[in-house]
Amino acid sequence: MKKPGYLLFPACIISLCMVIFFSTNVMTKSQDGAGAAPEARADLIVIDNMKSFSPLEKATVEFLHDAHTEALAKKNMSCDTCHPVEKEQFYPQFKRLKNTNREEVMNIYHDGCIGCHGEMRLKGEQSGPVECNDCHMEKKKYSSSRLAIGFDKSLHARHVQAHEKKCDQCHHEYDEKTRKLFYAKGKEGTCRYCHKEQTKENLLSIRVSSHVACINCHIKNQEKNPLTLPVKCSQCHDASYQETIKKLDPIPRLERNQPDMMMITTGVKELDSGEKIQMNLVPFNHKAHEGYNNSCRVCHHQEIKKCSECHTLGGTGAAKGLSLELAMHKKDTDRSCVGCHANQYTKNSNCAGCHQFTPTTARMSNRSCKVCHMPRPDGVELTDNTARLLLEGRPEKSPTYTQEEIPGKIVIGKLSKKYESVEFPHRRIVNKIVENIEDNKLALHFHAEKATICSGCHHNAPLTKQPSGCSSCHTKAFNDKDMHKPGIVGAYHLQCMGCHTTMKLDIVGCRDCHDEKSPQHSALQQKGKE
Repeated sequence: MKKPGYLLFPACIISLCMVIFFSTNVMTKSQDGAGAAPEARADLIVIDNMKSFSPLEKATVEFLHDAHTEALAKKNMSCDTCHPVEKEQFYPQFKRLKNTNREEVMNIYHDGCIGCHGEMRLKGEQSGPVECNDCHMEKKKYSSSRLAIGFDKSLHARHVQAHEKKCDQCHHEYDEKTRKLFYAKGKEGTCRYCHKEQTKENLLSIRVSSHVACINCHIKNQEKNPLTLPVKCSQCHDASYQETIKKLDPIPRLERNQPDMMMITTGVKELDSGEKIQMNLVPFNHKAHEGYNNSCRVCHHQEIKKCSECHTLGGTGAAKGLSLELAMHKKDTDRSCVGCHANQYTKNSNCAGCHQFTPTTARMSNRSCKVCHMPRPDGVELTDNTARLLLEGRPEKSPTYTQEEIPGKIVIGKLSKKYESVEFPHRRIVNKIVENIEDNKLALHFHAEKATICSGCHHNAPLTKQPSGCSSCHTKAFNDKDMHKPGIVGAYHLQCMGCHTTMKLDIVGCRDCHDEKSPQHSALQQKGKE
């Protein structure tokens, strides 16, 4: 008796079909799960304290702080349910003031979290997980959208108003002898001068200290104004919330007995060798620079002192070998004067077009030095008023040549082959550059000579009314012995197209500058060569 044909269907094929069927279903489910992006939360806290004792044995735990705060509020329970209280202040650690040892900290979390969840379950209430893998999950449900909230000048001014200029509410110093905090009037500085990124001994980190100070103050005063005193994570660290924070306009000036204008000095009258310092001093508009920056720490990065108190002439001060000259002139940092200025003109598209070929590593000329180092008028005593006299004596408008002295158009056509000569609207471009920077005080001070504006294109030529042309340096052909000096064609295209790109202009195509030669013109040109 013959067996039915379907029974003769190879078993391996059936197995293969089953594998494909089940694999497809598994893959589909896996892809569906993988496609769900983690929910972004500003209140996400990753509990990973155990790694400070030894490598983690299980995955870190995702904890939603605001969700727990809201759940406790419904039960009329406050922050002290989870956070320890010492000297009438809540501390951010969970049920402890500091990490002791691995086993003790682990038990604190397990007893506190699982115990609370277990009690709620016994009461028939909705609660959190009680099983290990429900907390220690390899696949994460959430991602952090937390944004640091900067205590900018506007926010600081609002707190000054709220506390009626009582700065001792926040600012304090530490007395090593009495081991107590005290308020030093006139020596207020940013919290970050003392509180660093990590906690060291009894000096809390900036994160912990700011949460202790800010949240406790908000909790104590919340009854007065509950709408503007945030205590939840999302009320400070959520991007949409930060946009709602009212900005003062104008922002009152910080008061710390700082000068409006001053002379930047070296701190010494003469060198160790007995030689007098020859460089002229620098008048500095302190008040104006306060307006340009959002924090004193931009310049006074360690503490609020004169630069020369840490940065000495010989580099032997507290600044770890960084001399005063380097601190003021170092070009690869935005903490120095030169570096900060360079950073400004490379960011500003109106400046970047010219400054693309004036790199921050370039050697400054004597002309550059004299812009800042100004000679003191004869018979004038060195006071803060000296700085005012020197700065107010600067021109109110950046000088340049008259319209008649600036060439109207320049024809560029020596190397034209495929295209017609280019008619360069020289005067119109110069006027546009001057117009773009006429309100820029930084440009005003550094474009003190008429020909300074010319050096954007004529970058290696002397500052004269008739600077040398590009071909005086850039030859027709590329010189492989001087890789940093392109040929004349490359020089024109790098200069013009580079300027357009950095200034975010649209003109970058060949036909935007060049008209293509007619076939008759090209034929005549070729015949002339023959």
